[in-house]
Amino acid sequence: MSSASTFICSRAAGPLRGTLRVPGDKSVSHRAIMLAALADGVSRIDGFLEGEDTRATARAFASMGVRIEQPEDCVRVVHGVGMRGLRAPTQPIDCGNAGTGMRLLCGLLAAQDFDSVLVGDESLSKRPMLRVVEPLRKMGGRIETASNGWPPLVIRGGAKLQGIEYALPVASAQVKSALLLAGLYADGETVVLEPHPTRDYTESMLSAFGIRIDHRPGMARLTGGQSLRAAHIKVPADFSSAAFFITAASMVPGSDVLLQEVGINPRRTGLLQALRLMGADIDLVNERSSGGEMIADIRVRAARLHGAEIPDHLVPDMIDEFPVLFAAAAAADGITRVTGAAELRVKESDRLAAMANGLRAAGIDVEETADGASIRGGVLGSAQIESHGDHRISMAFAVAAQVGSGELRIQDCANVATSFPGFDRLAVSCGMDVRVST
Repeated sequence: MSSASTFICSRAAGPLRGTLRVPGDKSVSHRAIMLAALADGVSRIDGFLEGEDTRATARAFASMGVRIEQPEDCVRVVHGVGMRGLRAPTQPIDCGNAGTGMRLLCGLLAAQDFDSVLVGDESLSKRPMLRVVEPLRKMGGRIETASNGWPPLVIRGGAKLQGIEYALPVASAQVKSALLLAGLYADGETVVLEPHPTRDYTESMLSAFGIRIDHRPGMARLTGGQSLRAAHIKVPADFSSAAFFITAASMVPGSDVLLQEVGINPRRTGLLQALRLMGADIDLVNERSSGGEMIADIRVRAARLHGAEIPDHLVPDMIDEFPVLFAAAAAADGITRVTGAAELRVKESDRLAAMANGLRAAGIDVEETADGASIRGGVLGSAQIESHGDHRISMAFAVAAQVGSGELRIQDCANVATSFPGFDRLAVSCGMDVRVST
């Protein structure tokens, strides 16, 4: 089934009600597979996201000789091969749509004794990679890209890596993580400094697998030559997936939803602060720690949303949630302004342009800028929306339609399975009108 042949039809249906659990966190699932593969011993991962992106990462390590068992859905048992136990793949490693998978693998593979090639789908093949390749080259990695800095990535084996101190020019958890993973193999110390703190999933996961790492907001430091120990990882529910239901329940009158066991890493949950600035009624219940990550149940009740100025400092902590924030802004009274979000132009699609164009097609007044937008709330009418194969654009418009006056038909939606398999079923179960067709 091709992405272009799949579309979502969505329209208002009534209040959202119920207790929901969204799939496991994609960022944690990627990292758990990677570190378990390199650990000494057998690791178990519960709550693994059964999405195309994370399965692509699991297949990558299987192609390099790691035995990965699936005793049941959302569970993986990984027989680690140790830091030097990976074998050369016999063909290019296909990362699918997974930018996280490709960038983190680039860091790990830069230190191996064998050559490897990383490829991706059409969308991933247009994502910038020099931001991770250039610092890895400073460490001694031998990595080639296409002439425009895009994939495929050709990684030459046998490089001797040296730890460096590197100040990221742009805050990026993926680049930071790739350097830390390469640093496990490097001589000396690897230090990564950030202009703004990003999510620390890699640092927490390294600690869970027995690595000594010094980290605080904006800095991470480790020494090469350490070994990973097998671990039991429980993956929390993915905040980025929960965000669609948090936003929909905030928007649709009469809604009352409880989302269970959601990861609330503070470097990930800027959307909560942004929605609260807009008047949302959101409570964190039963906060606790699980596997080194903070989780909570999130209760959301409908509220009358109003426009707000979204502070720049929230942007890095909600970069994946901007599409659904735009949906909330379209339903709010007044104008919502976003700046400092130029990073959205180099995600799976140009998300600023895609959201602005889609909202305009549905009758919403949007003024697009180089690094953000001003959105005047209104009532969405019927429209055909182009998602550009971007899963978050697709789901954001499915949410926006829940307070519209007509139906949104969202094109090119097969990639929803990359991050949120079963989105339509869960949406319908809590009262949304969302239908997937081909």
